[in-house]
Amino acid sequence: MFEVAVTYLLRSTRGGDEVLLGRKLTGLGAGRVVGPGGKLEGDETAAEAAAREVLEEVGISVAVGALQPVARLSYDFPHRPAWSQASTAFLAREWAGEPVPSAELDPAWFPVGDLPLDEMWDDARLWLPRALAGEFVSAECAYAADNSSVATWTEADTPS
Repeated sequence: MFEVAVTYLLRSTRGGDEVLLGRKLTGLGAGRVVGPGGKLEGDETAAEAAAREVLEEVGISVAVGALQPVARLSYDFPHRPAWSQASTAFLAREWAGEPVPSAELDPAWFPVGDLPLDEMWDDARLWLPRALAGEFVSAECAYAADNSSVATWTEADTPS
């Protein structure tokens, strides 16, 4: 199981909060809408990897200290074990730059209240809206034989 970090950049507009997502162009999840992120490298912390991936994938610089952890998720793909991973998700409201496409991701802003959940990994519907509202979510997710739909979702008790 490998470790990944994902970042959801939020901005306030007259129409309400928006989140930066992007269509994944290569690799695991190609074609899906995801947050910028990827595997931890070397001895990086999850926050260091998150900041690096945001810069690499969408050209935005975000300080490690600006990242707020909002989820710790474990993904089991029993029918595709190489895809199994543990993920730390972060929110950030402060950064520098404007999003630009990369070979990995084609970024776009989406209203937080109208996420493209039908174009995202199936588990996103179970936690992402809550995490974007600032709630910390800790869960274990197992995907079904189709490697596309959630088979089980188990949340850990988190302190209030």
